[in-house]
Amino acid sequence: MILDRGARAHIVGIGGAGMSGLARLLSEMGCAVSGSDAAYSPTVEELLESGIQVHVGHDATNVGAVDVVLWSPAVQPDNVELLEASRRGAVLLSRSEVLRELAERQPVVGLTGTHGKTTATSMMSMIMHAAGRDYSRLLGASVIGLGANGHFGSDGLILEVDESYGTFALLSPYALGVLNVEADHLDFYGTLDVLEDAFTKLIERTTGPVVVWMDDEGARRVVQRSSREVLGVGSSTQYPWRVSGVGLARRSASFTLEADGHCLAIELGVTGAHNVANAAVTAALALALGVDEDSVVMGLQLFKGAPRRFQYLGLWRGVDVYEDYAHLPGEIAATLRATAAAGYGRIGVVFQPHRVTRTLNLAESFATAFVGAAFVVVADIYSAGEANPSGATGEFVANLIRQHEPTNATWYEPTFDDVIAKVEALHDECDVLLLLGAGDIAGIASQLDGMTP
Repeated sequence: MILDRGARAHIVGIGGAGMSGLARLLSEMGCAVSGSDAAYSPTVEELLESGIQVHVGHDATNVGAVDVVLWSPAVQPDNVELLEASRRGAVLLSRSEVLRELAERQPVVGLTGTHGKTTATSMMSMIMHAAGRDYSRLLGASVIGLGANGHFGSDGLILEVDESYGTFALLSPYALGVLNVEADHLDFYGTLDVLEDAFTKLIERTTGPVVVWMDDEGARRVVQRSSREVLGVGSSTQYPWRVSGVGLARRSASFTLEADGHCLAIELGVTGAHNVANAAVTAALALALGVDEDSVVMGLQLFKGAPRRFQYLGLWRGVDVYEDYAHLPGEIAATLRATAAAGYGRIGVVFQPHRVTRTLNLAESFATAFVGAAFVVVADIYSAGEANPSGATGEFVANLIRQHEPTNATWYEPTFDDVIAKVEALHDECDVLLLLGAGDIAGIASQLDGMTP
């Protein structure tokens, strides 16, 4: 194998969440790891503190005598470090190739879907920890109460299986949990049909148990396309695993998971029907892997949420403020439903669209995603480095919301200062404020007058 103990690996774009986890995993595995990123960030600082050499800024001189070079999907093919590595004769591995190699080293327990992956992967990590199993893990965020987003263990690899840019195309997991399938990354896949076909092929490549949340329409379509036998989980009695007795509070949830021979009363330290779905799939998959019921219940009880997933930020003059990574229409709608189910009556929303291509491709779906909001303030698009030849702005989304709900209180505010001023003016119109998006919108929380963590 190329990535083996003693191998010298350099990661271009190491500050990305997934790449930072990979750096940690490879370092613990015994590789000599270095990397670079375009800018200094808290992630870069954490990697430096852990002893991993990171260069800020891309330069050909960053590539020393390395055996293999890996790179973030956001890095362009003409990056000077990739060109220099090629000139030096280093092996270049894409993220999909890296995952294939890791899967050849350890059996992969994967959690996948267009949203909820990080949460479910964290849940599985907590379950295996409660069961006393030392699994490697690789996901997009640290696991609260357990550790960093990358770790090398001896029993297998718990993996957040990412569909973006075809990342999972070469992966053959041992076990797989499918949470949902929604239109996303259509700049890469082109159509929802092609995306669903990619998920279908992933299921068919899985060699062991596959558990699917059957209440999700997209996941059901993927199952119907596949000839592979799966274990369905859902609210209907027609599925082998059944979820009932769901109870939702502001910062907790509970439900019963039943199957022939099993009846688990599960308590979560997070709220939301979407988290019940994540937990149900994760629990059923863990049980299919032979984990005992007590460890499943304990692991999920110890799970305290994933960073940036309905994360409580503090109190703003009597208003609870949460950050949520939701940036797809389905995620946004689920977060609003969870917030209402948790007992909040007037829900204020600040939304930062993420990526120009996603905003344009899913335009009509965004129009209907904010049902139930007392008001919506739309910030400008967080481009994530994408080109914007059409000059699209957040006003495009705001107009779509207004067209669908003409009476909805919706504004477009182009700068963070404008967003803060508008939200301050709307303070008395909400009981809770949600800061939604995969960019940096949560940064406004600390600037709200009277905000206390």
